[in-house]
Amino acid sequence: MSVLTRDEAQTRARFLDVERYTIALDLTTGEETFDSRTAIRFTARAAGDTFVEVKPAALRSISLDGQPLDPALLDGNRYPLTGLAAGPHELRVDAAMHYSRTGEGMHRFTDPTDGETYLYTQLFMEDVQRVFAAFDQPDLKSVFAIDVTAPEGWTVLGNGVAEHTGGGHWTIAPTPLVSTYLVAVAAGPWHSITTEHAGLPFGIHCRRSLAPYLDADADEILDITRACYDRYHEKFDEPYPFDSYDQAFVPEFNAGAMENPGLVTFRDEFVYRSAVTDTERQTRAMVIAHEMAHMWFGDLVTLTWWDDIWLNESFAEYMGYQTLTEATRFTDSWVDFGVARKGWGYDADQRPSTHPVAPDPEAVPDTASALLNFDGISYAKGASALRQLVAWLGEKDFLAGINAHFARHRFANATLADFIDNLASATDRDVHAWAEQWLRTTGIDTLTAEVGAPGPSESAAPAPSGTGQSWTLTVTRDGSRPHRIAVGAYDHALNTQAGPGHLALRDRFEIDVPGDGAPTVRPGHRPALVVLNDGDLTYAKIRPDAASWDTVLAGLSGIPDALTRAVLWNTARDMVRDGELAPAAYLATARTHLPYESDLALVQGVLTFAAGHIADRYVAPQDRPAALATLTDLCRDLIRRTEDGSQPGLRLIAVRHFIDAATQPDTLRTWLDEDTVHGGPELDPELRWRILTRLAALGATDEKAIAAALEADPSASGREGAARCRAALPTAEAKAAAWDALFTDDTLSNYLFTATAQGFWQPGQEELLAPYVPRFYPDAIALAARRGPAIAEAAGRYAFPAYAIDADSLATGARALEDPDLIPALRRKLVDQLDDLRRAFAVRTTTANG
Repeated sequence: MSVLTRDEAQTRARFLDVERYTIALDLTTGEETFDSRTAIRFTARAAGDTFVEVKPAALRSISLDGQPLDPALLDGNRYPLTGLAAGPHELRVDAAMHYSRTGEGMHRFTDPTDGETYLYTQLFMEDVQRVFAAFDQPDLKSVFAIDVTAPEGWTVLGNGVAEHTGGGHWTIAPTPLVSTYLVAVAAGPWHSITTEHAGLPFGIHCRRSLAPYLDADADEILDITRACYDRYHEKFDEPYPFDSYDQAFVPEFNAGAMENPGLVTFRDEFVYRSAVTDTERQTRAMVIAHEMAHMWFGDLVTLTWWDDIWLNESFAEYMGYQTLTEATRFTDSWVDFGVARKGWGYDADQRPSTHPVAPDPEAVPDTASALLNFDGISYAKGASALRQLVAWLGEKDFLAGINAHFARHRFANATLADFIDNLASATDRDVHAWAEQWLRTTGIDTLTAEVGAPGPSESAAPAPSGTGQSWTLTVTRDGSRPHRIAVGAYDHALNTQAGPGHLALRDRFEIDVPGDGAPTVRPGHRPALVVLNDGDLTYAKIRPDAASWDTVLAGLSGIPDALTRAVLWNTARDMVRDGELAPAAYLATARTHLPYESDLALVQGVLTFAAGHIADRYVAPQDRPAALATLTDLCRDLIRRTEDGSQPGLRLIAVRHFIDAATQPDTLRTWLDEDTVHGGPELDPELRWRILTRLAALGATDEKAIAAALEADPSASGREGAARCRAALPTAEAKAAAWDALFTDDTLSNYLFTATAQGFWQPGQEELLAPYVPRFYPDAIALAARRGPAIAEAAGRYAFPAYAIDADSLATGARALEDPDLIPALRRKLVDQLDDLRRAFAVRTTTANG
């Protein structure tokens, strides 16, 4: 198959105007393929040649202007259209298309709970070609009119209002001008809840087996949707540009969600069938807000080429968190961004694969390279850059520029240059220079604080408050970007209810970095703690002065604002990764302060890093039992703290992490046998499978128990849980069976592949797993070549030997990167994983050497 190059796309965009697609899909023809008939009306601006893309199971016929063409001329995914005369044309394509089991194209899923089948499209980047023939690039926007034939009793959803015209036939209202990758269809016996808001039909949909769980959360989901919709209409002059707003929670979805106009698709794990924390509900709400922002930025105004994907994702990420904070009960959503999403960006920006938020167009020469940029840089770093831009410009000018952008490019395409010009039109600030410094560069600046007393020339002037006392702040910058930051000055205060070392905010002020070179002089005695980037408005590593860091280690939980604590927890995280803070010191800090932490996002974020990075990777194998013991003691403290039932979310987090850190099976077996944790919660499916997975990794359960659990929970999630448990068993037979499933069974769905891979590699099983480390690379390379980017991504992320942290494993991986058969998606994942492995090895070495 040929990937589309940027040069080819530019040539075709100059050559063609595409007016309308008329598409007929027949979903009743069998379980392996469906019928796709497409008519494309287009105009050639001059005489010449071009091509159309399609990836059929069988190309039955193709005709141009009523004249049949030879189907045998299809070359991979391209059909050549030669000798076109200038003027209007109609291309007709009749093909059988494969259903997907990997979440690409038209994905087909049969629910093991009730045997019902569901279909949905995911057409991002190049996957529209798996469903219908198209001139597949984002700047050839068109109208799409789709008819669908589906089994009787099914509901069909699409970008526009779908009308049931009798029998199994459905007609979806034609779209306005949209890009090919945004077309969407979903079909099946959906459970639907419909309403109306602002004169538009709204709906939420899921498979029938999840109906009780969607019903339980329907009010919350719809309230969030309405609140975000109304808030965006307060921010944006352009009204919502489509005729309906459906949200479908679909099975085995590869991403969090997809912004198809009028039909947003979400992974159906967001329909919670087990207990979740309020932070998880906030995450779902943020994804709803994020995808709705795309209706304007991405759908109404679309990138011209994939180098500007950040314009879609960074904007939606920023607007999602900001709008959630302004319009819903989740007023502290930036804390979750700071402790969870931002670390994703920091990590990505320190790897060899880093790239600018807005890469040069030449750096994204084709669609295969574009796919690699859906990462923490395009999302989290880009959103952080926009947050800094708003702090620098002011929200009024920022929104004025955004609205000018929408007005000038509605239902069309735009570039970074267009975006910056429109922002510049609303402000006197030099936005073009800001964009060069923030969007065209890579890496993270480090801001370091030095706190002292005024020098002779400075103290000659009176203290700003007239107190006679003052202190100075000097900020040094390792990097090149300008930063507008807030600085917080904190004093010790007596408050025995707030945990160790309670601190009170004395002063918060803003400074520019770099400034004029002179220290900032502030009134009063030297604070106990000075926090750079208080409020987390910029994107940078922060290094406090030594005295402030001592205050942090002693009094972190006593800082009153959760966002400030998030900045400092991120600092501790960075210092561990950079070898500046011992992993044991991070665990000790967590042990001291998390029992007093009130923000669930912070508790979850700190425990996740402490377990997944420190205990599992950064400490040497001989030190891992002590690290797990610290985590177990910490979680036990949190469980005791929540015995009165007043903090169910905190208790749930503690129980989950207690399970994951357990080194002895007795308590877990008791909970499983009694179907409850003493004092709550009762075990739901997620907790049961979590316990059983841990028991499997410890060798404390067997196939009989796993089979019994699957019989009790035969759902899709149950199948994934059983696959995870079976792969985690510490026996040669279990590992061999799991490996065979991963790398030779090409019918394994994307979710079952992921679950099996998650279970396979377990810290503590290094000796058993050692023979599989060198096998991973050739087997993964061959698998990715056969099954494509989605499975390549899953193999690189979940099947990688992440716990083989030694020089031999690094050398084996480095040699594998030289393999010419590596497809780009897998190469990128391996580069990132090996860099993380190298960092873990360095942290271990630094710790061992003191």
